[in-house]
Amino acid sequence: MKKILVANRGEIACRVMRSAKKLGIATVAVYSEVDVNAPHVVLADEAYLVGPSPSDQSYLVIDKIIKVAVDCGADAIHPGYGFLSENAVFANAVKEAGLTFIGPSAESITVMGSKLAAKEAVSKFDIPMVPGTDKALKDKEEALTIAKSIGTPVLIKASAGGGGKGMRIVHELSEVGEAFDRAVSEATNAFGDGSVFIEKYITSPRHIEIQILADNHDNYIHLFERECSIQRRHQKVVEEAPSVVLDDDLRHRMGQAAIDVARSCNYSGAGTVEFLLDSEKNFYFLEMNTRLQVEHPITELISGVDLVEQQIKVARGEHLTIKQDMLSITGHAIELRVYAEDPETNFMPSIGTLDTYQLPSGQGIRVDNGYREGMEVPIYYDPMLSKLVTYGADRDEAIAKMIYAIDNYHIEGVKNTLSFGEFVMRHPAFLSGDIDTHFVAKYFTNKDDTSANPEDELAAKIALKLFLEYKSNHLAIPRL
Repeated sequence: MKKILVANRGEIACRVMRSAKKLGIATVAVYSEVDVNAPHVVLADEAYLVGPSPSDQSYLVIDKIIKVAVDCGADAIHPGYGFLSENAVFANAVKEAGLTFIGPSAESITVMGSKLAAKEAVSKFDIPMVPGTDKALKDKEEALTIAKSIGTPVLIKASAGGGGKGMRIVHELSEVGEAFDRAVSEATNAFGDGSVFIEKYITSPRHIEIQILADNHDNYIHLFERECSIQRRHQKVVEEAPSVVLDDDLRHRMGQAAIDVARSCNYSGAGTVEFLLDSEKNFYFLEMNTRLQVEHPITELISGVDLVEQQIKVARGEHLTIKQDMLSITGHAIELRVYAEDPETNFMPSIGTLDTYQLPSGQGIRVDNGYREGMEVPIYYDPMLSKLVTYGADRDEAIAKMIYAIDNYHIEGVKNTLSFGEFVMRHPAFLSGDIDTHFVAKYFTNKDDTSANPEDELAAKIALKLFLEYKSNHLAIPRL
């Protein structure tokens, strides 16, 4: 493997390129029109334009990506995360083009991409599951019958996709019908698949995930856990490793369960198995992410393993040289996702130019970054600017370094989540480790409680921005 095309942008594209270069492998970037001068374009050995700024005209167009890879002589494609990373059609197309997909097989992606198919696959192993259905609900009447049998609260959720879309919490039986209709509608619009199922809602869970690695020779290991309970809109904002609540026995059992999930779909490469952990320390399988996770750096820091390097080696057909008994946890790591969002208005995306953008540095501080000063934050993509990661000998040191790093990370021109990160680091509940997935709702003061749906607000902001651009350029306003 001499040349890898990275089918992504931003910090993850830069991250993949660094490990590829460490292995002596040339790198190829693809970019949209708005990303022509982006850091990942500059870092790559070669770079090619693949289309206009909207992702569905550039980063998501499979034929364009593969054509660039073939034309430039790349041997493999790394999808990063997001975009096409969990797209089985893309993984299969890469293979059919004679290239290596740096990730699991299309079959593994397909199975784990459906929560219902994943439940069926893991059922052959003794893996704890949240009480509920293992098949798609036929109608709202069936949903009501099952809700009565397992008791409220329940969760109606989409089989496809994630990120909180197609998900409805139901506290009263009288709400089941309406929640079912809304979940089906939202799932259909978001994923093109209206299949939903129902399960018991764990009221105050922790979100614990296990990092696994597997090769194509039936070797599987886990690299311990990540605590991902601090979330907004069902999406992670702060992660840490290890979790303060897992002892060695629970860590071992969850790690083995994660390996069994990977075995159930003949997985290869790096993947993450997610669990819910209740107040009694019972854990339940949630889903598997068939890609590199955003929060992988904290696992790298406590384990000493370069996960991207391992992905590449596995894709080359190599055996894992790391055995489970060789791994141990050293120190503590915390990650803050630095988003161009305003925490005070329900984490609404913030559009603008990075007038000031100065990164912190120092021992135990790592910034996986995809921007530089003077760049515009595009409206077309996820608003994450970087991942701010700190590492210390223990949790207290990692927290102290995070506060220092936040204070020395200077951003002007867009709202951002640095202040929220400091709020978390200083909060008594976080400091004590007494957290769950409701941390933001319970403790963070939202000064705009009457705000509209975040997606509606973003659409309004985008419309205003486009209107002003047309007006400033003396163009006619298009009728939509």
